[in-house]
Amino acid sequence: MTRCVALLRGVNVGGRNRLPMADWRALLETRGYRDVATYIQSGNAVFEAEDTPETVQAQVTADIAARFGFAPGCCVLTAEDLDKALAANPFPEAVDTPKTLHLVFLRGEAALDEAAAELLCTAEELFRMGQGVFYLYTPNGYGRSRLAEGLDRVLKADLLTARNLSSCLKLQGMAHA
Repeated sequence: MTRCVALLRGVNVGGRNRLPMADWRALLETRGYRDVATYIQSGNAVFEAEDTPETVQAQVTADIAARFGFAPGCCVLTAEDLDKALAANPFPEAVDTPKTLHLVFLRGEAALDEAAAELLCTAEELFRMGQGVFYLYTPNGYGRSRLAEGLDRVLKADLLTARNLSSCLKLQGMAHA
């Protein structure tokens, strides 16, 4: 069994793509995943699965589409993948203010237009491309960041889904509980 962390994109945002976490937990359990736990309403789950992360991604998307009528993007990491992403944090200054650092998890081949990203950055913002993750440090707030707003234009991948450092640390703790 592999400990998995599933991250959905675009659920329960602005009243759209509503997915009650209790229903999602039940859906994952019906699929045969064990020790299922969710974290906040934005589509985070931790569980054990025998399937590969790619298989879980496809199953989760299909199951949500069949039951709720929409197919959110889904990125599934192993607990080890999440550990590596957190260990590779290039911005240790964000540890004291964990909501200022976002890890943007990428699925598939990723390409960053670094020049375009630089144009969107304020002087205080920093970013770095990692292995399967893009790190965005926004000390003035993610919601105020033009780069965060324009990520889909400058960072290309099959899927991008962001979580702040605080959420990632909580998910890591759940994955190792």
